Amino acid sequence: MENIAGQNNTLKWAVNISVVLLVVAWLIPTVGLFVSSFRDRDQITASGWWVAPFSVELTFRTRGDATPTQDGDLWVIEGNIFDTAEVAETFESGDATITGFGVTARAPDEFPAGTEGETRDGGLLTVNADGSYRFTSTEEPDDRGPRVYFAAETPPSFTLDNYRTILTSDNMDRAFINTLTVTIPATIIPILIAAFAAYALAWMEFPGRGLLIAVIVGLLVVPLQLALVPLLNLHNRIGIGQSFVGIWMAHTGFGLPLAIYLLRNYMVGLPRDIIEGAKVDGATDFQIFTKIILPLSFPALASFAIFQFLWTWNDLLVAKVFLPSDDASRVMTVKIADDLLGSRGGDWGILATAAFVSIGVPVLVFFTMQRYLVRGLLAGSVK
Repeated sequence: MENIAGQNNTLKWAVNISVVLLVVAWLIPTVGLFVSSFRDRDQITASGWWVAPFSVELTFRTRGDATPTQDGDLWVIEGNIFDTAEVAETFESGDATITGFGVTARAPDEFPAGTEGETRDGGLLTVNADGSYRFTSTEEPDDRGPRVYFAAETPPSFTLDNYRTILTSDNMDRAFINTLTVTIPATIIPILIAAFAAYALAWMEFPGRGLLIAVIVGLLVVPLQLALVPLLNLHNRIGIGQSFVGIWMAHTGFGLPLAIYLLRNYMVGLPRDIIEGAKVDGATDFQIFTKIILPLSFPALASFAIFQFLWTWNDLLVAKVFLPSDDASRVMTVKIADDLLGSRGGDWGILATAAFVSIGVPVLVFFTMQRYLVRGLLAGSVK
């Protein structure tokens, strides 16, 4: 009686738990990027995004730049470390607390706050938890003041500076338009070609059809990196080189195997009676394709369009190879990688912000067409 139709499957809870785990696994890094996009660069380097609401211990260096005064045989410099020129802007809120200080970069918190430490030139330095400091020396200090290193518990800092950097970057609007210029044709062209090819492979009889299907399946596993240099050499020989036409053709070539495979599987599953009835009524293959096959295949077309749009929008490698390196031709991914992150890409705040700025349009496309995604992906899986 356990397998009677309509009763809950014993594996229902396992399925539900698996789905929840998968959602959490994808959600955690997304939340991490979102939180990091609002954090200060130094705090991102010092701690993970999960402790963003709490204070972070950071190390700084500055100089005691208060005016020296003479007290008997000693020269004295007194002031507040948070008001010194090198760090005053960082501590404008006044909520930080000194945890330790030092006189060398190798040990910035060598001495606990409130204790006395000896400087390299024999002077004595005391830095208190509230930032007040006192430096004494038998020799007159120079105009720059003593070098001080310190560690401070800084309050959580959230800012929109990363978004301002991305959105106000020179020619970022141009890069956005270039990305659309690349992505839209590179999504439409392979769909048009693949739709015709998929119909032929699904419903037209001709010699070598099985071999063509096998070749297309084999091309799905060929890495695009393998074809970059030969394809670029071909483009240079035929005159399209590094251009928008060249990158359209490159994305079309790389996307066609999956497009044909996906659409062909979907079209094979369409009711044969409809197509045979249309042929009996005198419809040509082109009429069957445009008036019957295309409307019925919209879920598969939409699902591939989502994938192709996401791949081309987020692409960096193909854009670097097939587009000119001048600023007028850069897409957003290249603009962010070259101009904002640099060759080492160490600014995690900019990287996280760039991810959310560039993800806006793909997310809009995905949620607009996502209802067709599962139907298209399941094409041909059930007879």
